[in-house]
Amino acid sequence: MLTDWEWLLAGMDRVWAPVATPLGLLLALLVTGHALLNKRDVAACIGWMGLAWVAPVWGALFYFMFGINRVARRARQVRPPRPPRHNVIRLPDYDFTDHLAPLDQAVRRITNRPAEDDNTVDVLCNGDIAYPAMLDAIAAARTSIALSTYIMRDDPVGRRFVAALAEARQRGVEVRILLDGIGSGYFPAISRILRRAALRAALFMHSALPWRMPFLNLRNHKKLLLVDGTVGFTGGMNISAECLLAERPRHPVADTHFRLQGPVVSQLMDAFVRDWSFTTGEELAGQTWFPEPSLAEGDRSVARVIASGPDQDFEKIEMVLLEAIGCANQSIRIMTPYFLPDEQLVTALSLAALRGIDVEIVVPRRSNHRVVDYAMRAHIGPLLDHGVRFWYGRTPFNHSKLMVVDRRWCLIGSANWDMRSLRLNFELNVEVYSRAMADTLEGLMHAQQEDRLRAAELARRNVAARLRDAGLRLLLPYI
Repeated sequence: MLTDWEWLLAGMDRVWAPVATPLGLLLALLVTGHALLNKRDVAACIGWMGLAWVAPVWGALFYFMFGINRVARRARQVRPPRPPRHNVIRLPDYDFTDHLAPLDQAVRRITNRPAEDDNTVDVLCNGDIAYPAMLDAIAAARTSIALSTYIMRDDPVGRRFVAALAEARQRGVEVRILLDGIGSGYFPAISRILRRAALRAALFMHSALPWRMPFLNLRNHKKLLLVDGTVGFTGGMNISAECLLAERPRHPVADTHFRLQGPVVSQLMDAFVRDWSFTTGEELAGQTWFPEPSLAEGDRSVARVIASGPDQDFEKIEMVLLEAIGCANQSIRIMTPYFLPDEQLVTALSLAALRGIDVEIVVPRRSNHRVVDYAMRAHIGPLLDHGVRFWYGRTPFNHSKLMVVDRRWCLIGSANWDMRSLRLNFELNVEVYSRAMADTLEGLMHAQQEDRLRAAELARRNVAARLRDAGLRLLLPYI
């Protein structure tokens, strides 16, 4: 005897069967066509097509939910292309004559920006040094302040910045503040404090509407402070009391920030202006925001801004990384809080090591995202096998993002070595051609090296740990 449920299912099957075959065929054809036209990865394309033909209805449903890259498509729709601004006075481009000349040529074409000479770049380690320098610059501002940050906490450090910005506004300085709508909290208390201080602040890609939830993957991860259009600060540091190591916070975060002066500050301002215009509709222009570029004093460096995001700037930072790795003929030094790059970068680093390049990578023993730590351990086997050396960094957790090639070329900024930073976030890095800067950054990375991460350590993990790590690695595009 059939139960009531079995009779119901049998009846549904009789009703659905005549429709399922033509509907399933149509759905499988639609998924196949869309995947062929839009999936660049061959394995992913074949996988989705196979699922659609084996289980047409369920396969099409899963493809619609998880297989379509709405992030990149939506980003291109909401951020239409616009050419970068140019300095009021054009300076001669730097002439490259060494083996890194092809790198300059490639990055020029990737970014549509020149590498500009006569900049100074100062290294600021941790909030204990960086925050006073930033607050001093705000206190000295005369015309304009532009601040963009991923995280700004409602804590003593955040409120100190709010007070300094409010005091600058009262002096007649034009102030604009852009916070990420996710990084600073979906309903950030700091934004209310900024509004109460009568400061012009906005949240990037912020919406409480459920159908706009894809914006969760469109994060503005940039860290910028620009004062009078002549002094800029950028790097990996957010605005939070956890970066003040001298005050021994509960969860300390070491980091590296940079102060820049010279013509490259106009390129930094251009990046801020684009984001501000997109978020608020207000266009910032004129001498207040783009004064005539000033030549920096002291040791001068060649520098250029590289902005990246899932819009028209798609994968630009990753393309620069690939080119820099390919141009290296001596050494590559990398420090990153999260290391989950895609197969292109893994292959490029492996090939560099195989051709005799000295490749060293510093990662935290334990970051503030344990899932990323687990996934990394399932991801770096090929690199270790090919001669790339990994080092655990010293405590506390270090959030710095640094790269040096051939003790000559440096990359600093906000992007991590993971697919979220390189494909889903809006990021900003600066390349700097400077032997002095390269030596400084290599010294910082060398000082962080505590213990070597070896293949034998990964092999000693028990089966449960290896399964956990390998499973989490499948989330690589999303974590």
